[in-house]
Amino acid sequence: MIIPGEKGLFSPVEPGTPAVRIRDLVKSFPVHLRRRRVLAVRGISLEIPPGHVYGLLGPNGSGKSTTLKILLGLVKPTSGTTEIFGIPSGRVESRVQVGFLPENPYFHKFLTGAETIAFHGRLCGLSGRALRERTGELLGLVGLTEAGDRRIGGYSKGMLQRIGLAQAMVHDPSLLILDEPTAGVDPAGSRGIRDLILGLRDRGKTILLTSHLLGQVQEVCDRVGILARGELVREGPLDILTGVSGRTEFVLENAGPELRAELEKLARNHGARLVEERPARLDLEQLFLRATETAKPPPMDKV
Repeated sequence: MIIPGEKGLFSPVEPGTPAVRIRDLVKSFPVHLRRRRVLAVRGISLEIPPGHVYGLLGPNGSGKSTTLKILLGLVKPTSGTTEIFGIPSGRVESRVQVGFLPENPYFHKFLTGAETIAFHGRLCGLSGRALRERTGELLGLVGLTEAGDRRIGGYSKGMLQRIGLAQAMVHDPSLLILDEPTAGVDPAGSRGIRDLILGLRDRGKTILLTSHLLGQVQEVCDRVGILARGELVREGPLDILTGVSGRTEFVLENAGPELRAELEKLARNHGARLVEERPARLDLEQLFLRATETAKPPPMDKV
């Protein structure tokens, strides 16, 4: 993996460097007329390994959008650091390998889907045959080949999200940041976007996403971080976070009705074979509610 340096040269990323590193991140905003400041982000620290899908979750006002804006260099932190592939977020070159899809992307409605991708491609330095080939490749990847010559003013919400994904991927970034990628999309469109995210992970891309659709997050994410009132209240691999201590699930083969009725006592006597034994798991929604309901409100400091 390579990242352009300040003079357009390429420098290698050190092995083991996280795709995203956030350390002790704090952001406060003034509350006008009250001579106080509210802490929107309170000491967040996390790392995302390359090639992982990471879900940053939390209710409205939990600090998700502020964290993403700081990571993208759009907002300066009050304190703490954020890095993308080892480069501080405040430096322009940190964003060369980043593709971003905001929650409510804006598009020029008079352009076609193909023209929209080509426009963003030219902004990224592509041109000529390489740009034409990349445009066609992305239209196929997001399932919009047949709609590529239609003006996007007539696109559905799901089609707009997919063309947004295409423009975010036009320069083949190593890190994709997706803010509510399936917001307002119908179930079929959501499944298509989910499959696309999994396909990108299989190609070695790192994906950081936010979403309120916890069922979809549980299907695609390797790790999650749950924010509540500006604090990171849960973080880690999804299978560990959703595990239930002290409970075990058994998966049996050839277990008929009689065996199921006397499962605990007669499993071995009936010749059933234990196929799998695993920790019982919470639904991600249950974990989310437990983690966020106990969080304390953010403090306000005097200016």
